[in-house]
Amino acid sequence: MEDRPPAQDAPPEEAPLLRTIAMPADANPSGDIFGGWLLGLMDLAGGNAAMRRARGRVATIAVDGMVFHRPVLVGDEVSIYARVIGVGNTSMRVRIEAWRRRLAEDAMEQVTEGTFTFVAIDSERKPRPVPSGEVAHP
Repeated sequence: MEDRPPAQDAPPEEAPLLRTIAMPADANPSGDIFGGWLLGLMDLAGGNAAMRRARGRVATIAVDGMVFHRPVLVGDEVSIYARVIGVGNTSMRVRIEAWRRRLAEDAMEQVTEGTFTFVAIDSERKPRPVPSGEVAHP
């Protein structure tokens, strides 16, 4: 079994791009939230960050280095943070982290992290150049 990177101690300082509550419909019979549900939230938040940077439509083309540190349980508040860490001609790499806060607790714990790659696309779904320059994070 390969070594996994340790979970971070504190969430990113910027505001999350997505925040929701894990509900019973998102869980297995034991009350653990499905990894696919969490992955979908991460893709949504990462796509938001990529669309802002690309100033338009994007498509997910790769998910690299996903690590699940802890389970998410029904009732957990889930916050997703995403930031663009690299820009190529048509693609962007986005670092995405998911954090949970247990009901009635203040402390947050990192539950998942990964790097997603998005490609800027035009109206015909063909790759297009990512505009130069930075876009301010919300």
